[in-house]
Amino acid sequence: MRSNLKSVQHRISDACLRAGRDPSEVKLIAVSKTKPVHDIEVLEEAGQLSFGENYVQELHAKQAELSRKTEWHMIGHLQRNKVRYLIGTVALIHSVDSIVLAEQIEKEAAKKNRMMNILMEINIAEEETKWGFRKEEAEAVAEQIAAFPHLRLKGLMTSAPKTDCPETNRIYFRNMKSLADQIARQKIPGVSMGILSMGMTQDFEIAIEEGSTMVRIGTGLFGERTYSR
Repeated sequence: MRSNLKSVQHRISDACLRAGRDPSEVKLIAVSKTKPVHDIEVLEEAGQLSFGENYVQELHAKQAELSRKTEWHMIGHLQRNKVRYLIGTVALIHSVDSIVLAEQIEKEAAKKNRMMNILMEINIAEEETKWGFRKEEAEAVAEQIAAFPHLRLKGLMTSAPKTDCPETNRIYFRNMKSLADQIARQKIPGVSMGILSMGMTQDFEIAIEEGSTMVRIGTGLFGERTYSR
């Protein structure tokens, strides 16, 4: 895993170099779903401190065992009845895919008088099996979210189609960057488009070349997963 981390870090730097970007602009989120605490500790000792989880229960179990220096991100589809467990415990919720969910996050954040940083999930490839807003409604949704006093919209997130040819996803990442720029130009109070969470093990280098500021890497760091769900 230490070797994998170094390899991914080098590949991030190389992709930034090709795009004329500073590697410090891209944050690596290690996707640790289904992986044991020991594996997370190995990467922490190697300097990786930001981790993403898909399930609230699993995230909380790992938080209880790990140090407070760990930064947690909720990257999976989020059920409204689980929102209350995330307020004040995660740095960022990547997967806000409906106004109803945003309303629930606002409600729970208000109860604790906390600000919650979120990303708006975009189904950029319009896949029937995936969650997220359509790109055509994103700007209007951003304006709605801006009205919630305890939410801070920090940018956009997407999961591109699975593919054996990463190059085929370039158009989707390019469209995401264009959408983020479009929303940013509106200068909506309280809304920032500084984060573009896009790119996974299969295609993160293409995503970086097209403007990603956060890549979510699981298999490339931890190896293949054994799913029990």
